[in-house]
Amino acid sequence: MDGEIQIQKAYESILSNDFEGAIEWFEKAIEAEPDNASYHYKLSFTYARNIKISKALQHAETASTLEPDNETYLYHLTTLKAKALVAEADKYLQQTVEQFQTAVALLKQAAALDPLSVEAQVGLAAAYAGIDDYSSALVAVKEALRLNPQHELAAAMLKQYRKRLR
Repeated sequence: MDGEIQIQKAYESILSNDFEGAIEWFEKAIEAEPDNASYHYKLSFTYARNIKISKALQHAETASTLEPDNETYLYHLTTLKAKALVAEADKYLQQTVEQFQTAVALLKQAAALDPLSVEAQVGLAAAYAGIDDYSSALVAVKEALRLNPQHELAAAMLKQYRKRLR
């Protein structure tokens, strides 16, 4: 039995804002066709929308393994890895200097994986500020504002860090 019927049901669930239902239908589609990379990608995307990054990563990796030449799947996997690093780095913010330094390292990796990640740049700015490196914090927050000029937190951080450097 192919999984197209389950995929259709999953999309119907999404249109009804029933994301948990959509996840169940995507999982049923994968049970029907476990080697269908598209199904894993769709489930991964749904998990990511619901902030279930570890499960999203698992299915994104499966999709990329099944179709290693698919750039869409690879890009999705890369951005999820960046999100996971940002989430991990957040645990280290507002801690000891050593933990801020760990956050800086993780957020640099996240920014390298996903150069369009505003969250990585904002987190990096906060981590640099945590170790009193306001010059580097300014560079990161300016990059965040370059990526999203309307980012209110980044704009506030820019003002704060400029004052610190005076």
